[in-house]
This record gives sequence, C-alpha cells and structure tokens, in this order.
Amino acid sequence: MAAFGTLPVTQDLPMLLAKLQGLLRFLGDALAISNAHTVDFYTEAVWEELVDLPPDTVLAALRRSAAEAEVEAQTAEARPLVEAERGSGMADFSKIFCETSQKLVSVEAFALAAKYYSVQNLGICTPFEQLLIALRGNQNQRTGETVKPVEFMNTKKSHEVQAMSELISSIADYYGIKQVIDLGSGKGYLSSFLSLKYGLKVYGIDSSNTNTHGAEKRNRKLKKHWKHYLPQSRLDVNGLALKIAKEKKVQSEIKYKTDIEEVCHINLPSQEKMSTSDFLPNFSGSVISNIRKQMENLHPQPQQEENLCFENAFSLVDLLPINAIEPSSPLQIPSRGMCDPNKERRKTTSSESNVYSPLTFFITADSELHEIVKDLEDCLMVGLHTCGDLAPNTLRIFTSKAEIKGVCSVGCCYHLLSEEFENQHKECTQEKWGFPMCHYLKEERWCCGRNARMSACLALERVAVGQGLPTESLFYRAVLQDIIKDCYGITKCDRHVGKIYSKCSSFLEYVRKSLKKLGLDESKLPEKIILNYYEKYKPRMNELEAFNMLKVVLAPCIETLILLDRLCYLKEQEDIAWSSLVKLFDPVKSPRCYAVIALKKQQ
Repeated sequence: MAAFGTLPVTQDLPMLLAKLQGLLRFLGDALAISNAHTVDFYTEAVWEELVDLPPDTVLAALRRSAAEAEVEAQTAEARPLVEAERGSGMADFSKIFCETSQKLVSVEAFALAAKYYSVQNLGICTPFEQLLIALRGNQNQRTGETVKPVEFMNTKKSHEVQAMSELISSIADYYGIKQVIDLGSGKGYLSSFLSLKYGLKVYGIDSSNTNTHGAEKRNRKLKKHWKHYLPQSRLDVNGLALKIAKEKKVQSEIKYKTDIEEVCHINLPSQEKMSTSDFLPNFSGSVISNIRKQMENLHPQPQQEENLCFENAFSLVDLLPINAIEPSSPLQIPSRGMCDPNKERRKTTSSESNVYSPLTFFITADSELHEIVKDLEDCLMVGLHTCGDLAPNTLRIFTSKAEIKGVCSVGCCYHLLSEEFENQHKECTQEKWGFPMCHYLKEERWCCGRNARMSACLALERVAVGQGLPTESLFYRAVLQDIIKDCYGITKCDRHVGKIYSKCSSFLEYVRKSLKKLGLDESKLPEKIILNYYEKYKPRMNELEAFNMLKVVLAPCIETLILLDRLCYLKEQEDIAWSSLVKLFDPVKSPRCYAVIALKKQQ
C-alpha cells in the first residue's frame, strides 16, 4: 500500500476559507441575478431592476469575453486569480455593480470575476491523472475482461462510468479493500462495471424499487447475451494467439530471399486497448477550444439530463454472469427498515466477491449501513450524480462510519438541496440540511435560494459550443405570465405549464394550451389580445436572452460555492487524511463533472 504522503498536496482549510470569502463578496451582489425567475421577467421588470445597460451591449460584451478566453487558452495559460485581482482591479467591486442601486454596470468586470471565482480557476482541484498516478504508485491498472462500455450504454454514461470506475478501483487497490457501497445507484451502470471489470463486491442502493427491479430484468436478458459475448471475446484472443504461433512457425521454416520474406512477414492486427486518454481529454487549457474539435462525435443531451434518461440504454449490467445479479424485492422499502427479500439477498451474496447486489432503501444522513449491508466491512462509498441532499448525506455517512475508508461523490440536481436558512420564518424539525455543511457558512447563515441553485445546473460549456438556451420557449412563458397577471389577476401560480412549447406551432396555440392546463378559461381571451401581447414584448426578447446569458456565466460560481462548502466540511474532520475536488468528466458530455473525494487516515 502506498503511503499517504505520496498523494498530491491540497490546500488546507484556511486557504479554502480565504477563497470562499472572496467568492461570497462577489456573490453578495451577483446572487440577485441568479435568483431572478425567468417566469417573472416581464411582470417584475427584472431587467430594469438589476441591469443598468442595454441588452445588446451586454450580449456583445459577453461574446467578446468568450472569444478572448478562447484565444487566451490557445496562446498561454490563464492568469492565476491573485494576478488577475492585482492587474485588473477585480477587488474593486464598485466596477461591477453600482454602489447605490446595486445594478450591474460592467459586463467585462462581471465576466472576469465569474471566470476566476469558478472551480477550475481557483486552484482548488487536483488533476485527475496526477491523483491516479499517486494512488497506483508503480502498480499497473487492475486487469479484467476486455470490455468497452460504449457498446452497452450511451456516450455520456460510458464516459462517466469509465473515468469514475478507474478512479474508484485505484482507491480500492490503494487501501486493499474489495467492497463498494454505491448510493443512488439507479440502474446500476457504475456498480455493474465496478463488479464486472474490477472484481469488486458492490452494493448498489437506490430508493426506487423500479430501478432496483430493472436489474432483475436485465439478468434475464443476460441468459441470451452472455454465452455469446464472453466466448466471442475469448475467441478473438485465442484466434490472435493462434495466428501468431502459425506465423512464427512459418518464419522459422522458410529461408527464402528478402523479397519473399517481406511477403511472409505480415503485420498482425493488435487488440484495442483502452487508456485514460481514450475517454478523458486534456483539460489543462481552455475546455472550449478542446471540445470544439470533439463535437462531431458528441450526441447533445438535454441540460436537465443527469442520470435519469437511459431507459433504452443497454448497460454493462447485461454482461454480468447469470448469478452475479441477485433478484430484487418487488416491495417498496420504508426509510428506516428493510424487507426480508433484501436481507435474504445479502445472506446469499455475503461470502461472494465480484458481485453486484442491488438493494432498495431510502438513504438519509442517519441511515445505519449495518442494517442495510449485513456483511459491511472496510469499504468505499461512491455516488455518481446523486440528486439533492443525497450528495451531502453521502459525505456525512462517510465521516460517521469507521468502516468507510474513502468517498467519491459527484452530486447533481442542486435545486433539490434543502437549505437551512432559506425559509427561516417557517418552523421545521429537520436537523441536517443539504446546504450549508461547513461551520463558516453556517455561522454566516448563508443562503443561495432555489432559483440560484437551479441556475447552478446550467451548463456554461454546452452553451459555449452552441448548445444554447431555449430562448423562445422561455420568452413564451414570460409573456404568458404577464397575460395571466393582467387578464386573470393571478400574480403567483403554483401549477406548472410543463413541456407545452414543443407541441405548439405558434404563440397563440401555446397560450391556449397553457391556460387550459392551468385550469383557466381561455375562451375569455380573444385572439387579438393574445397576439397584441406577443407584439408588445417581441422587441424585448433580447433582454431575456442577455439576462439568461448572465445567469449562465454566473452558474459556475454558484456550483463553486456548493462544492467549496462540501470540501471545507471534509477539511474540518480530524480523521480525514486527504480530500480534494477532482474534475472527472468532459463538461460538455457531463456538466456536473466535479467529484468530491476524501480518504481517511490509516489506523
């Protein structure tokens, strides 16, 4: 086992808190932009309230900023944060927001501040390859069946699973442990790959019995595919070995002239080998400049997609041996108990390795793992795109259980986080919140707000490569809200319109269908009135476009705040030897690309 001293040096808690404080000073004024709701954009006069510039000026400045960033990345490394603060006067926040009105007055300064207060530029990440090398030392990557996950799941999920499983297996080797607990395992993409390729004993825990039950269905499919796949992969290897043996025999027996020898010495095809560079590009420069070259091979994913849109994907779980996936329970499990079928499944698999066992259980910060996994031993806890509070709860369970030696957590769905100081006027018995986690933000009673957390899910890199925001659909919804306010006297509506825009060919049809869905009498509105609203606001669509671009530029800063909170929480714990943020994924393929990783001290 490697010594902990060989792991990369990371910033300590005081240094992280200093950068967190700088980020908070910037967000103190900028957060109002993220918290503005697009639905209320026209009814609340959001542009006039928060921005003291023409929309075309804002759009032009943001385009220049993006172009300059791309040129900078192609010519030289980005300046460190400290140099940027000294050289550009970024510490003078009066250049960004007006001191009296708090309105945005400098887009250039705003974009620069947002850039340098993002995770990538704060210098708080450990490079992925550097961590892998430190964990492995002189050890080679663990070998297993030659498997290409891209053949069995879509491009996004394959990219995520390959990168994360390689890191997890390296941590497992580092500690010499075999057990992995995968929280929010979903349909088992990561769990199955860890089990199949790396020989780990994985318990995949998910609150959805539908997801858990899916493993049983895929196990039945396996009977049709496994016998074909495994012999075929071995046949390829055996066939290559046979060709090599025959070739050597021919070469040893034939002693002809040089021209004949050249005919006989045929170049043999070699098997493809997967390396980290096959799926993880170099992120040392601008992510945008590197990603543009890869876009021909990308399949655009909706911005809301994280790990929920793979119903038709054929995953690696389909390749497991017939007995590798235990049958799941058809019953929903209560949050603090476990049904007998899950217990029986654990008993039958407790003595086995290289097994993926899906379990249905609702995980909280107080969940007792011994009640869920009977043969719990020294293990790793992981989570790939765990939604809302499950990500911070994963870290809390890790710090409270001695058996869990390491954690690798990639969160998502920040809008589903519970915030301790968001609704302080409401009585609540909840003790452990999704945000904040660290002492400093708790003392500051810091609150982001749901709209800001929602905007943190926006994908800046995707927008930068042309996968822009749906401006027209957002415009339709904002104008509809003004119609509802003026014509029906409703200022706040709890019901959602949903995905009506894609089903409509015009604004008129959109309004009719939306009012009907909201339970409002659409017959009272003549066509002329509806079209008048459209004509009234159409010239101001650029306001909405510019404002949403400001939210996109600010999004990485909100995510940085959430991730820094989690990292500072880990730094506060006494028994943790190493913790850091690691960028695991290409942010165009997978926008939530940062993993929170921590390793405990050896006893």
